[in-house]
Amino acid sequence: MSLLRRIASPTPHLRFLKPSPLRNFTTTSLRASQSPTPIAIPYTPTCPSPTCACAPVPPSLDIDRKSPLLNTMASYSEQVVVCTGKEDWTSRIEDDVEAGEFVRGVKGVVGKGGEGFDVCLSSFYNPSITSRREGKEKEPFNNILITTSSLPASETPKTTTALLFPSFTRLPALPHTPTTFSHLATAYLKARHLHPMHDSLSTEQKAKLTRDESLASELPPAESITHPVVLICGHGGRDKRCGILGPILREGFKTEFARRRIKGEVGLISHIGGHKYAGNVIIYLPPNMRENALKGTGIWYGRIGPEEVEGIVQETIVNGNIVADLFRGGIGQGGINMGHALEAQLKRDRGESDEGGLKLRPRARR
Repeated sequence: MSLLRRIASPTPHLRFLKPSPLRNFTTTSLRASQSPTPIAIPYTPTCPSPTCACAPVPPSLDIDRKSPLLNTMASYSEQVVVCTGKEDWTSRIEDDVEAGEFVRGVKGVVGKGGEGFDVCLSSFYNPSITSRREGKEKEPFNNILITTSSLPASETPKTTTALLFPSFTRLPALPHTPTTFSHLATAYLKARHLHPMHDSLSTEQKAKLTRDESLASELPPAESITHPVVLICGHGGRDKRCGILGPILREGFKTEFARRRIKGEVGLISHIGGHKYAGNVIIYLPPNMRENALKGTGIWYGRIGPEEVEGIVQETIVNGNIVADLFRGGIGQGGINMGHALEAQLKRDRGESDEGGLKLRPRARR
């Protein structure tokens, strides 16, 4: 894998980098490390200052502004965004009156205990994986992130509309039936390929973990998402910081989109981890944005306030740059983990080895 680093200057400085060795066995990291196609990640160090007055934010919010942000995003292969039309949800979205049935149904297949769930002891292979994950030691091989959202709900009773990222797929009016939940998971969410560690499993066991895209024909026709989607954590039922900042940021992004005449969607979502880094924002840029170098990716930002909205829209959605000092991580189609790639490059720039130690360089003899 190679990365393209752009440093903010009148003449950008470009560097092509060598791949880092494979360090763990999660689906995301495998795809990132084995990708045959060079990956370019353009970024700017900081967010530009706003050009106009911004909405005020309560000064009493306890935001962590000191801890490193990079790679505080938990690795995942697909995000399922459940469209509820609601502004907030119960602390556990599985218990929500309207959305809970669908969330429980999908998690029953790909969540813990479901037939499509398989745990990989990632920390055994790479202890650094959990260094900023609050001590969690296990990750699923194919991690599926399920969140509820304020985006418009299905108008058909007992059905749910779901958005899938980074597949950039909209699935309208999915019936709340066990068959639908199973077909959704198998057609869109399970792993396309298993790891050699799974070779000892029976054929039947492998089939339960592997995707079968032919089952998509048993579901309502899928639609491609062709415009930017901004998702902001506004889960006040879980934490007041996101509950307060989320709606403020949503209005800020909507206003900026309208000012620039950008066609896109902006919505609140449930907990994604890291409330202390509020406001938390995910920006999905569809593959058809051909002039944007970040097309087909999902970019996670933290510590976003109203004063960063204009700069984020300009740099990421218009210019195609990651704002490095607010970057929590990112995912591309095929499961590429952009945060890990950037972290590896930063270590090399500092002359450190992959294990974090100092790399000694021989001094030339005179």
